[in-house]
Amino acid sequence: MQAAPVSGGEDFSPPGARAYAAEWARAVRRLGFVPLSAVETERLLLVHTARLAQALLAPTFSAQAAEHVGRALVEAHLTEPGVLDWSVRALGDHFLARVLPGRTEWPEARERVTASQGALSAGFARALRDRTFSQQERIARSAWQARDAVEQALRDSEARFRAVFTGAAIGIGIAGVDGRVIEVNQSFADMLGYTVDELRAINVASLFYADDAAGMWELYQELIEGKHDSVRVEKRYLRKDGTIVWTDLAVSLIRYDDGRPRFTVAMIEDITERYELQQRLRFQALHDPLTGLPNRTLFFETLGRVFESAAEEQRVGICFLDLDGFKAINDSLGHDLGDLLLIVISRRLADCVAGRGHLVARMGGDEFVILVDSGGGLDDAVEVAELALAAVSAPVHVGDQQLAVSASIGIVECPAAETSVSELMKAADTTLYWAKAEGRGRWAVYDPERSAADIARSALAAGLPAALDRGEFVLHYQPIVSLLDGTMLAVEALVRWQHPELGLIGPDRFIGLAEETGLIVRLGAWVLRQACRDAEGWRRAYPDAGLVVSVNLAARQADDPAIVDTVAEALTRTGLPAELLQLELTESAVMGTAGEPLRSLHELAGLGVRLAIDDFGTGYSNLAYLRRLPIHCLKLAGPFVEGIRADGADVAADHRDERIVDALVRLAHALELWVTAEAVETEVQAERLRALRCDTGQGRWFGAPVPADRIRARLAGEERP
Repeated sequence: MQAAPVSGGEDFSPPGARAYAAEWARAVRRLGFVPLSAVETERLLLVHTARLAQALLAPTFSAQAAEHVGRALVEAHLTEPGVLDWSVRALGDHFLARVLPGRTEWPEARERVTASQGALSAGFARALRDRTFSQQERIARSAWQARDAVEQALRDSEARFRAVFTGAAIGIGIAGVDGRVIEVNQSFADMLGYTVDELRAINVASLFYADDAAGMWELYQELIEGKHDSVRVEKRYLRKDGTIVWTDLAVSLIRYDDGRPRFTVAMIEDITERYELQQRLRFQALHDPLTGLPNRTLFFETLGRVFESAAEEQRVGICFLDLDGFKAINDSLGHDLGDLLLIVISRRLADCVAGRGHLVARMGGDEFVILVDSGGGLDDAVEVAELALAAVSAPVHVGDQQLAVSASIGIVECPAAETSVSELMKAADTTLYWAKAEGRGRWAVYDPERSAADIARSALAAGLPAALDRGEFVLHYQPIVSLLDGTMLAVEALVRWQHPELGLIGPDRFIGLAEETGLIVRLGAWVLRQACRDAEGWRRAYPDAGLVVSVNLAARQADDPAIVDTVAEALTRTGLPAELLQLELTESAVMGTAGEPLRSLHELAGLGVRLAIDDFGTGYSNLAYLRRLPIHCLKLAGPFVEGIRADGADVAADHRDERIVDALVRLAHALELWVTAEAVETEVQAERLRALRCDTGQGRWFGAPVPADRIRARLAGEERP
């Protein structure tokens, strides 16, 4: 019995098809991944449901539609095995009952459904197989193409490597982990003077330079053991002819896939010219261009290393040398000759000192320093200094000149742990200054106590200007007494520094500093004004006393063009009569810097001021100036008076000093000069001086220096000498 025909067309949709398609879509999405949305899945399966129904109801049945549905499922990527299982089972009675109700008893229906089930399964399987074959073909084609590309890339890479390897300007070498050379390029061979075949028969260890072979071999061993992947160093190689080539060497380790070292690749560049240039530049940077000696940079580098590596009790010694009078040679004979002299001296120092293992460096100018390399302590340093002085002092023939040169050396030798580079050099500079101050042509050894004293002296010198501004100086006065009746006729003004930390400081500690720094002019002006002020106060209180104040003038004060104006101003401001002021000058100050008496002395005498020569007999002892200059008083030097003793220890010397004093007193009186004896300490000295007709005396026997109010008390009779 044939089924009733149905109309064809895409819009055919049996009554239950939509519900079946919805259930089919839910089952598919439940069974696995579906690349479509729920709506899209249901719409697709509705088309397939209608297609299956149309095929089952067609007058002439064909299972081809079911096969196409199976293929369509695969093409829609609904390839989960459970999808096929559900689809085949549901196409049985379930499909007829839901999609084609009333047709289940149709005689051909069951046969058509069974045939459709088989066709759908076959279509699904064939489509899945075809897709798998297609994918496998694409994969195989891709693999073939990839293999061909890799092989081509490998051939291209090998060609490029061979081109680079062969034509590279730098040397390239390949060696096994045992050090045997496998391959080298022509540049490598040319660099070392071998042929390529000769190098292939060589172990890399035989190419290492002897002095660095041990270290390089250790580095190479660590590389081939896999401890490093690459190393880069600057090293020397021996050419075949025995000459040296400096190279920049980079070695890389090539491993097997499992990480084991396989071989090494070395890239080597000849840097001999660059290295030699660097060495020349370094030598120039660390050596004096004139003498070739190490310069201060190299010296301090070396000294710094000594301190860094010094053991706990290691000692360090240096000799700091400076030529005496080199500036005068330069100025008088020219810098060219001075340079030649420095070259000769540096060569001598290098020959006599550097040969013993000591470092000699030129610090600059005519200064040299020797780093003493010895464990012999101070004795070694002194020996080096004496050798250096002897080498320098030998006559020097430069051009047509024969020069006699000497040097001064400061020696510092101490434990390295107790000092530093800067402190050591500072001490050496200080000691060199001592050697020059002691007469030149000699050495001096650093003395910490003396250095401390110098530092304290420098601190005092630095504090002088501020002390004067702050009014820290005071005057004490020492009586000058008549040896005839004991009357106080004058006082000498003596300056003291009332230091805020050190207390009262005597003039012996700072007057010399004031003269060196030039502050003596300002300080002397202050002393003069203050002494005149105090003396005027005494005169007003005791006009009958006629007390003279005696003020010392330093050589720089006496040589000051403004000294006359300074004295005149002090007298005018204080109102002190000129005849009550006495100015004391040393013999050297009276003679002036040019060896002639100072013209200003006549102008000072013209003011009415008294002039006295202090420490007479210890200076020029030129009697002519006593006749030509307006001198009023001679103050006999203390050593003559000190020689007049009461203990009788040396009667002959005692009589000699007494005869000298007698002669000086007679000379002064013959020139109508007043005579004052200084440093009178005992009654015996006073009696003998009185017997020698000395006019006045000054010293501890007559009274120590005291403040101004004590002098006032003595004038008032409230205080006895």
